[in-house]
Amino acid sequence: MARDRGLDLVEVAPNAMPPVCRLMDYGKFRYEQSRKDRESRKNQHVVELKEVRIRPKIDDHDLSTKGKQAAKFLDAGDKVKLTVLFRGREMAHPDIGKGLLDQLADQLRPHGSVEMSPRMEGRTMILIMAPLKAKAAAVAEREREKEGNSGGQGSIQEDENPQGGEEAL
Repeated sequence: MARDRGLDLVEVAPNAMPPVCRLMDYGKFRYEQSRKDRESRKNQHVVELKEVRIRPKIDDHDLSTKGKQAAKFLDAGDKVKLTVLFRGREMAHPDIGKGLLDQLADQLRPHGSVEMSPRMEGRTMILIMAPLKAKAAAVAEREREKEGNSGGQGSIQEDENPQGGEEAL
């Protein structure tokens, strides 16, 4: 029956009792599946991990500047890894680094939430912050709108003459 119609007999549910089969054009089905997969990948927003590095002897203004940069990353929907780099005698004072990370975390509370509290990893102390769920959803929505609007603007111009002929010059 499938050969007569030029279709393929495809087993849809082999574990069902009795097994379920369908008559379909399998090549067309595979092509449409690949199109759907490609379309869903295009709409995904990949969350990147951005890093902001500071030193224990950083000045207040420099710290606020780094905080503003981290806020931009969080507002864009990316995670932020705040890193304090210790060198030499600075290793004896991890409390200073923890204080800096806590200060940055307080500065960034409106933009994100602490995902991993400060901890030492060798000569560095790290803290990871994630964007707020509502802001991340808003960023994804904005990107989807941008994708939808950019497709049809200005690409095709309509003729001004409704008769379809050439305009008289």
